[in-house]
Amino acid sequence: MQTEWLSDEERVAWVRLAAVLELLPGVLDTQLRRDAELTHFEYFLLAMLSEAPDRTLRMTSLAQRTHATLPRLSHVVRRLEDRGLVRRFPCPQDGRATNAQLTDAGWAKVVDTAPGHVTNVRHHVIDALGADQVTQLSEITEAILARIDPDGVVMSPQRGHPSGRR
Repeated sequence: MQTEWLSDEERVAWVRLAAVLELLPGVLDTQLRRDAELTHFEYFLLAMLSEAPDRTLRMTSLAQRTHATLPRLSHVVRRLEDRGLVRRFPCPQDGRATNAQLTDAGWAKVVDTAPGHVTNVRHHVIDALGADQVTQLSEITEAILARIDPDGVVMSPQRGHPSGRR
């Protein structure tokens, strides 16, 4: 099989996307650590729970939605449990499974943290684009997600607002 090399225009687009993928997590993490004493991953995990029915998900489902291995997820959830933001308990429908639930303190943390996070996202991403570009970005990311997440785990129908806003 012969490699179909990227054209100059494709290479520039790819390198720019790769730069965004490398730089944006640090930008998001810095603000969340400063303002909420959370990593971006911790906030994302709390936001996923905030959007779930009864603010509860099986750990396996939470791992899928956050793209975490079960050991990593367990470690992070344990830290959040120690802070009173999450609790774990046996799944009533399947005693072999464990559920994670956002506590009232965890909900309050998401609600308090969401405005600063949204402001940061708006400043660094949304406000850098025009309205047509936001639409294009949505279409572009949808096309890419269809390839890298064909089962739609990330954007499942249950997902509401990633900011935790309802």
